Amino acid sequence: MKKPKLPKTDSIQKLADFWDTHDLTDFEDELEEVAEPVFVRDTAIKVHLESREAAAVQQLAQAKGVSQEELIRAWVLQQLARTSG
Repeated sequence: MKKPKLPKTDSIQKLADFWDTHDLTDFEDELEEVAEPVFVRDTAIKVHLESREAAAVQQLAQAKGVSQEELIRAWVLQQLARTSG
């Protein structure tokens, strides 16, 4: 039986599907240790708002059909574009 090849993709879904049906020990001879992070996460910043402020953000986000996080991120990006350009 021919040994399957490791997938060459950055798709987390495709990798998950592959590893759902394969065993890591079958590929030990192809593995290498990686010193740097493979998946770099974004940085989260916590913003404290008073309850009336949070409610206003929630209402605006709902009116625009986006999450609160998406709305606040858009505001931050708009402000950064103004100050850096």
